[in-house]
Amino acid sequence: MTISPTLHKYLAAENIAYDEIPHVRTMSSTHSAQACHVSGDRLAKAIVLRRDGGYMLAVLPASHHLRLEDLRARFGDDIALAAESEIDRLFADCAHGAVPAAGICYGLDVIVDDSIEMQPDVYIEAGDHETLLHLGREQFARLTANALRGRISAHD
Repeated sequence: MTISPTLHKYLAAENIAYDEIPHVRTMSSTHSAQACHVSGDRLAKAIVLRRDGGYMLAVLPASHHLRLEDLRARFGDDIALAAESEIDRLFADCAHGAVPAAGICYGLDVIVDDSIEMQPDVYIEAGDHETLLHLGREQFARLTANALRGRISAHD
């Protein structure tokens, strides 16, 4: 498996340019960044959240941790991490745990941490554990154009 079919179709339809970066199999965004010799500040990891009976995707640097209390202050106390079974169902064409930071093509609302948008370029998971996609700042901005923005994470 390489890039997920849903993500590939969306990027092609929106004419969003990217480079595929193959790497050794890893099981976390931090390890993917290390394998590709990329700063964790430039790799956007995606965390699936349950909210109001639906789901949303939080996008933040791999070098950060999600501040769930900030999200609860913004969206209400019913926001929580989604269960792995829910994530697998939402991202059925992705490998287990390899969620791309591209919720729009999966019908999810997205919130992007402000710090990731300051980077000159951004890397995202492709939907497997062996490929990253490299996008320029403008391409990443197009991918997340309809996303909410805010400070939702803190550096580890």
